[in-house]
Amino acid sequence: MYQFRQHLCLIILISSCSFLAVTFSVKSQAPEVLVVVNSSVNHKEMSVAQLRKIFSMRQTAWSNGQKITVYVLVNQHQTHQDFSIKVLGMFPYLLDRIWNKLVYSGLGEAPIKVQSEQEMLERVSQTPGAIGYGMRLVNSDKISVIKVLKE
Repeated sequence: MYQFRQHLCLIILISSCSFLAVTFSVKSQAPEVLVVVNSSVNHKEMSVAQLRKIFSMRQTAWSNGQKITVYVLVNQHQTHQDFSIKVLGMFPYLLDRIWNKLVYSGLGEAPIKVQSEQEMLERVSQTPGAIGYGMRLVNSDKISVIKVLKE
């Protein structure tokens, strides 16, 4: 009976390790959400804390005084959910609460919501001071990809 328990424990341990290895290899292959800005923005990297301030609409201007125009995807979009959780470390509904408080209190405005990543990239490329995000790498002289500094 003792040997049976040992074998069972060994099988469970090996199965768990295999499952974790597959899970982590799949996650590491998942595409990364990229933060993009209009080429007029002079930043090449930003901390997660700074991105949280920008996307929660608490920072409304770049360091040179230029207005920040924030574009986000609709809440149901998978890229928006991935961005909120993986980059900002916040659930999408928390961002919604922050934006609603700003709007309904009259203290600020919500970001501009777009329907697709393509629309976001077009808007960011056409709007000086704009920031957004997406899953695809962009080959455009009007958009720069920002390196996110993990905390």
